[in-house]
Amino acid sequence: MNEPIVARHWLAIVAPKAAPALATTTVLALARIWNANGAEHSVGNAVLMTALSLGAAAAGACASVGRAGDSVIAGTAFAASGALAFAGVAGYADGMSLPLLLWSVATAGAYGLAARYWRRDRRDTLTYQRHVSERSEERAHIERVETLRATTQVEVARVGASYAEQLAAALTARAALPGFDPKSIETAGLPALPGAEISREHRW
Repeated sequence: MNEPIVARHWLAIVAPKAAPALATTTVLALARIWNANGAEHSVGNAVLMTALSLGAAAAGACASVGRAGDSVIAGTAFAASGALAFAGVAGYADGMSLPLLLWSVATAGAYGLAARYWRRDRRDTLTYQRHVSERSEERAHIERVETLRATTQVEVARVGASYAEQLAAALTARAALPGFDPKSIETAGLPALPGAEISREHRW
């Protein structure tokens, strides 16, 4: 069974790979805009971002512990904590050296974490594709076997019908000959001809 081939758009392929860099770049740009609007050397803003970052980290730690720990919530909370810390430093500092250094570290870390999930997703995708391929090959094999079996049965039935027609034609032609005895057919174990009884009545 042939499955339709769906070609993915190049944006759908590139977007997941570019997401970590876009996220860290967006945080850097917003932090520098915040810096230009009064966050530079603002102790209150720095304390606020530090508190928010520590709160997000604490939420991630709470979500990751215990028997019912949720890795998705914990990862989201830790990512938010890192983003808030990065934004706080980028907004508080003067100049671009430190913000760019933190941006490169954050981007590298984001790609390191994302690569782990990309590998896992690829393994799951390959396992699923292998399973689907095996099931497809199994179904195709069963279909071929059933097709061969049905073709053989049809051929046997056709040959049997042809043999029966030839036998009936031969017996009919033999019955038309003079001196034919219908009882000889029954003695040989062959089925009696339909017109045998009628022909015997006409003879009497």
